[in-house]
Amino acid sequence: MTRKILCLLLLSGAAYAGDPKYPVSAIPEALLKNAHVVCRLQEVDVKMSDLKDMRVVEKYVYTILNENGADHADFEAYYDKDTDIRSISGVLYDAQGNAVRKLKKSEVADLSAVGESLMTDSRIKTHSFHHRVYPYTVEYEVETRSSFTAVLPPWVPQSGLNFAVEQSRMSVTVPENYNLRYRQHMYKGEPVQTTAKGTKTFTWETKGITALEDEWMAGSYQNRTTWVYLAPSDFSFGSYTGNMNTWNDFGKFFSTLNAGRDQLPEKIKAEVHALTDGLKTPQEKISTLYRYMQKNTRYISIQLGIGGWQTFDAAYVASKGYGDCKALSNYMRSLLKEAGIPSHYTIVFGGTYPPDILEDFSMNQFNHVILCVPLGKDTTWLECTSQTLPPGYLSDFTCNRAVLLVEDNGGKLVRTPKYPMGQNKQLRSITASISPTGDLSGQVKTLYTGLQQDWCHGLVNYLKPEKQLESLKRRFNLPSYDIARYSYTANPVAQPVPEMGELLDITVNNYASVSGKRLFVTPNILNRSSVRLDADKQRTSPIRITYPWKDIDTVKLTIPAGYRLENAFPAKTMENKYGRFSVKATVEGNVITYIRERDQNDGVFPASEYEKIAEYYNAIDKADRAMLVFVKAE
Repeated sequence: MTRKILCLLLLSGAAYAGDPKYPVSAIPEALLKNAHVVCRLQEVDVKMSDLKDMRVVEKYVYTILNENGADHADFEAYYDKDTDIRSISGVLYDAQGNAVRKLKKSEVADLSAVGESLMTDSRIKTHSFHHRVYPYTVEYEVETRSSFTAVLPPWVPQSGLNFAVEQSRMSVTVPENYNLRYRQHMYKGEPVQTTAKGTKTFTWETKGITALEDEWMAGSYQNRTTWVYLAPSDFSFGSYTGNMNTWNDFGKFFSTLNAGRDQLPEKIKAEVHALTDGLKTPQEKISTLYRYMQKNTRYISIQLGIGGWQTFDAAYVASKGYGDCKALSNYMRSLLKEAGIPSHYTIVFGGTYPPDILEDFSMNQFNHVILCVPLGKDTTWLECTSQTLPPGYLSDFTCNRAVLLVEDNGGKLVRTPKYPMGQNKQLRSITASISPTGDLSGQVKTLYTGLQQDWCHGLVNYLKPEKQLESLKRRFNLPSYDIARYSYTANPVAQPVPEMGELLDITVNNYASVSGKRLFVTPNILNRSSVRLDADKQRTSPIRITYPWKDIDTVKLTIPAGYRLENAFPAKTMENKYGRFSVKATVEGNVITYIRERDQNDGVFPASEYEKIAEYYNAIDKADRAMLVFVKAE
């Protein structure tokens, strides 16, 4: 009887599983190399019936090879009042390709997508099979319908590093008289085009994309893989329609969207004039009003409906005392307008490592808003969400990139300032001594300028004292050290970039090695290179150094009496298109004087130069760890 029941259960399981669909054994061996996930199949079908009706059906099948790929196993779909999720289905398969179980509607979580926003109408539906027996495969299919057509879904078959693609396809159907705009990268040929019943369809398909590995300073991921970006010509957003054929058209849409939202209350107008009427120069007025805005407002993200693109009006910010990047930039623009100074709402991608903006392809490639104030041959840029940045300084969050400057009747692409090497300095002076047991104690004085002070600025302004100390105790590449005292002082008159002074009292246990009669000392205490590269490794992507900087370190290090120098390292200087490096150490009595200078050039260098770059960086790494050897005098 027991055997019959067991047989029936096995037959029942086999009937549920059906024929294996996605066995791991069927994955080509080449796609397994360096992969944590393999996309077995992706199908994306986009259908735009008109400017207020876009439907997207996406099906994808991912094989999760190990725990490093587990993040790709979970399902997420965002929606709001303009986008409706019509259906979701999912199936979990084991390594042999047998269906283990199916998604149940009751298992789908429906959550607010507030994130860092105070308020948003965006929501997210999520699901996970919570499976941890590797490898396994998940299949999901989701259908959405949207009246929002200002952003069309991109096709990026390779969803990240260590992600291989067996097969992926996207088709886009639009009315036959609609101008669908697209830009493709690392895709051979053109999409297949077909027509039927007043529509036209574009289809892209790819197979056999091998996994990408993480590469040092590889720059934007978008330059390393196949993608197709879509952009509308005419589009709809809420009750508004617009056109995106050119940057001028796109800027015109934002100008229309925000028209009339710069009206200030009479009380604020009076305050503007009280603050600025007695000032002589536009720059004085800009700085005064910027400080006024910082003092009286704070950043809070609110993304409701079209408010994700449309600013709250200036009167709202004046009464509430807060706003998001759009609202605060518009408010600052309104303050300047009242003082007789024109400025421009400017849309930018904010982030320390931004993607490359496709400058010859107008589409929404931005996530943030700042303000541009033209002053004849000069221009002042204002980051209006910060209560601590000085006027005119953008930081690495928005500097040196293409942005859409919105004018009254359109828009144009311009670039935010690039801070040259001479403005991004770290000038450090260390006076320290080493005890007979090898412990080090001393004082560190450092001046940071420009982009090199951004880290200190964030430490001082955004962390509590106890968190500041925790961060400092993780900052240096030393096995065991303590900071007894620290302080930071900003230079209030530094122009055009900020300066921050740092003072540390530091102790390092067992810094120098004592072995018998000998003392081994590395004079580079705090600024050793953290980069050592494998020069023989095959490189596939260009090397991108995002900004230039200059470091100068001067160390005065006193060692215990009774030692004489036995072995020193020679002075070294290297200079090439990647930068310049020099180091020297001299000894007088029991005092070591160590001077290190490094200039880092920015730029994008081809993968073919990787071996040369690796040799240069490895030579710096070696020089930074060079030791002086002392022996006790007889």
